Amino acid sequence: MREKNCWILLLFLLAAIVLGGFVGSLTEGVPVLSWLNFGDSFGLNTPFVLDLGILVITFGMSIRITMAGLIGMALAILIYHWL
Repeated sequence: MREKNCWILLLFLLAAIVLGGFVGSLTEGVPVLSWLNFGDSFGLNTPFVLDLGILVITFGMSIRITMAGLIGMALAILIYHWL
């Protein structure tokens, strides 16, 4: 049995979250499928700004997890398992 690369799983999960968010936003107006866009955001709502005089660095990150993203993550794990 060959060893699996964890970076491939991470890439699959990130792609699943992005595609799930896209599918969720597409189905937002469809009454039967609007539950796919149900989710919550977490992260830094207001960015952290570090002003060093000549250099200003802004840190910020927000992640929105939707039902479509969770379904996509489950599918990504199954696909990774079958590889």
